[in-house]
Amino acid sequence: MEWQVAAHGQLQAHVQGEVCEPGTRSYEAARTIWNAMIDRHPALIVRCRTTEDVAECVHFAREHEHLLAVRGGGHNIAGNALCDGGLVIDLSHMRGVQVDPERRRAVVEGGATLGDLDAAAQAHGLAVPLGINSTTGVAGLTLGGGFGWLSRKYGMTVDNLKAAEVVTASGEVLQVDAAHHPDLFWALRGGGGNFGVVTRFTFRLHPVGPELLSGLMVFPAAEALPVLRQYRRFIAQAPEELAVWIVLRLAPPMPFLPESVHGKPVVALAICYAGDPHEGYRLIEPLRGFGTLLGEHVGVQPYTDWQQAFDPLLTPGARNYWKSHNFESLEDALFEELLGGLDRIPSPECDLFIGALGGAAGRPEPTATAYPHRDARFVMNVHSRWRKAADDARCIRWARQIFRNTAPFASGGAYVNFIPADESDAVERAYGVNYARLARVKRRYDPDNLFRVNQNIRPAQA
Repeated sequence: MEWQVAAHGQLQAHVQGEVCEPGTRSYEAARTIWNAMIDRHPALIVRCRTTEDVAECVHFAREHEHLLAVRGGGHNIAGNALCDGGLVIDLSHMRGVQVDPERRRAVVEGGATLGDLDAAAQAHGLAVPLGINSTTGVAGLTLGGGFGWLSRKYGMTVDNLKAAEVVTASGEVLQVDAAHHPDLFWALRGGGGNFGVVTRFTFRLHPVGPELLSGLMVFPAAEALPVLRQYRRFIAQAPEELAVWIVLRLAPPMPFLPESVHGKPVVALAICYAGDPHEGYRLIEPLRGFGTLLGEHVGVQPYTDWQQAFDPLLTPGARNYWKSHNFESLEDALFEELLGGLDRIPSPECDLFIGALGGAAGRPEPTATAYPHRDARFVMNVHSRWRKAADDARCIRWARQIFRNTAPFASGGAYVNFIPADESDAVERAYGVNYARLARVKRRYDPDNLFRVNQNIRPAQA
């Protein structure tokens, strides 16, 4: 307790942000993150306002040998935004986004959310390929790779990262890009939070929208297998501008679905076309013939609206557990395992989704960035979500069983942003051919493994 009191005074005297200690309202708010399964109690949380604040916290944690965690958006499934008994650098008050529409660049602070970046860029009809939930943090998404509706056309989020400002484990502030500290720049593009605190990201922007064709088509689970087979043929021929993802779940009470469908198992096709909407309508017309269409909500709408469309299904405060595989192809036997999982779904908030990649996301070589899985044409997330702690075992068991049953069809590897806290052995699998190089970069920039509250890459032996 003595070090905590002394640390509070020392840090508050040297940072512009707020130092939050246990027992205060601000502390309780700062230690509440997206996944309600995570209940950790840091000794102090510093809500930084400047890069200098971050550097001061890093110096303090290193000099006093305190455990250190970094919170961006607080969405990480494993809860790595927090630690027990240590110091948390909270970037949530550093959410600025500056857009240069002429150069098509955006400079984004480390606490910004996808919604912050989308809103600022879309004011100029521009966008970065990001995820699908607007409250997700830009930092965590980017550092793990990042993919979403625009990735088939414009690549992974890391493929659009042009520069970064990084506070390293020594407390030094580095300006990093392909020409300056290129090894660190390479590692940041998929290597997670292992190498420092990124306080600013510079992204390349692309012309998108501001309105585009997007929406959902929903079919009954009884027809899911023929729907999925037709989807497989369709997506193999689809242009890169078109993203169509699979969602298997119990139908939520969406207004475009008949009340008789609510709570029933369905297969939904989620659609986003990053091109001329008239061409998009022509391209998606065959989807309507895949089966009995229970409901459809497809039309031209602001891209920012589509980026928030799944937010009501992903609100903070629920208990969440994920499992994930990459696939090069979708086999009938895989579909059957997924549909078996849908039959056993333990909570109305659970779902299985398969995101379609390929295109621009698959063109770089596996060693071009730290994110290596360029052969992943599809990424599955078994998203188990529920409300009561009493249901933990049942809902976690469901996710693990689907993960095991679908493993024979997977291409190997793992998407680091989808790895839960109990799957730390997946880190080497997540980085594959790049792991040894990442460990060498770790040794150079964080030899004592200060940044270890993450999917940790240990420093290589000298």
